[in-house]
Amino acid sequence: VQLQASGGGLVQAGGSLRLSCVASGNIFSIDAMGWYRQAPGKERELVAIITSGGNTNYADSVKGRFTISIDNAKSTVYLQMNSLKPEDTAVYYCNADRVGLRPKLRYEYDVWGQGTQVTVSS
Repeated sequence: VQLQASGGGLVQAGGSLRLSCVASGNIFSIDAMGWYRQAPGKERELVAIITSGGNTNYADSVKGRFTISIDNAKSTVYLQMNSLKPEDTAVYYCNADRVGLRPKLRYEYDVWGQGTQVTVSS
């Protein structure tokens, strides 16, 4: 399984960005996908996570500004980021958990994609 993230960039405070992450491989199912971020000198932190059933969880710092969504058929997770702040500047990583793979059904856990840089200028 590989995760490919895209959509990062440079934006002014108050602006918006949409991140996408596609999981590729002979995928049968994905239990949950999420976004994490890591700012310079800080630990990686959860931004948002969504299950295949649509249940979501957000970090308090992004509630009301970010929206996570999933397209199960495309094995793709999105993160719509609005009202961006300079403190949102970080490398954003996507994650997939309990990925079911064909042909002989097996699972991979805690799969990470490469990061995508988000920079918000003040």
